[in-house]
Amino acid sequence: MQNTFRPIVLTALLGLVGVSAGAEYPMRPVRFVVPFPPGGGVDIVARTVGEKLSPRLAQPIVVENRPGGGTTIGTEIAAKSTPDGYTLFVGPIGGAAIAQAYYPKLGYDLRRDFAPVTKIGYGTIVLVVPPSLGVASVKELIAAAKAKPGQLTFASSGTGALIHLTGELFKQMAGVDILHVPYKGTTQLLPDLIDGRVSMALDSMPAHLPHIKAGRLRALAIASLQRSTQLPDVPTLSELGLKGFQSNTDYALYAPARTPPEIVALLNRETNAVLQQPDVQAKLGAQGIEVSGSTPEALQKELVDELAKWTKVIKTAKIKPE
Repeated sequence: MQNTFRPIVLTALLGLVGVSAGAEYPMRPVRFVVPFPPGGGVDIVARTVGEKLSPRLAQPIVVENRPGGGTTIGTEIAAKSTPDGYTLFVGPIGGAAIAQAYYPKLGYDLRRDFAPVTKIGYGTIVLVVPPSLGVASVKELIAAAKAKPGQLTFASSGTGALIHLTGELFKQMAGVDILHVPYKGTTQLLPDLIDGRVSMALDSMPAHLPHIKAGRLRALAIASLQRSTQLPDVPTLSELGLKGFQSNTDYALYAPARTPPEIVALLNRETNAVLQQPDVQAKLGAQGIEVSGSTPEALQKELVDELAKWTKVIKTAKIKPE
């Protein structure tokens, strides 16, 4: 499988240093490994954070894209890097957990081979249906699915990835039988969804938002535990009776396991400071990403919880790698 490698160096602005001049770390450029091609959500997050973190560390940050294998290629590269703080990993939480659960034999283990630094933020997944389906609420959608088992369909951007498994989670928590229809991406599924050839999708919100606002799609619910600032009137699935339903496109910063704790602490402090900057929040907000930040311990707990959740979904749905 061919990998894309297109590094961009984010130049440090000397004189705006957020660490003491006598610190031993960092003394050379820091690498962010991203397990996706340039231009996607994780890549945008890495470059946005890296650009602002660079002057605080007084070193360039190199963003290195290593896509492929459902995120596993870049993840393994980062996991096996020297734990000295000079190679870090910017990747998903849920998506990484899904890959861990989905592929039976990997060269790494998320719980063993990474030292969590901080959660960066999360993007919203929205449940959308075409108006032609004739349902105006999640309650009506579930009733329609139960009245016609196996006849309603849900679109996803590919088998075994977060969007597919979010649909499977909905099926399991709602107790409905809805047929999965995989596509190669959101741009491929949108025409069929808008025209009513598929019944619904639980997908990343930004691509659907213009169609929701134009009335071509109807937003029934948000998959996060919190409502979206961009669709504040749309309730969450948890509010609507699927208690605890949560699925996000999420982003976090990790270091290889055994990275010195003082380096992890420094990176946590400086990254969280970057996330408080209004221009960072505005830039990521324009991509539909809510900035959060966290402690390393909170990120580790979230990762473990996500791994348990998606492992259960995969086993219940009997999904096997293609």
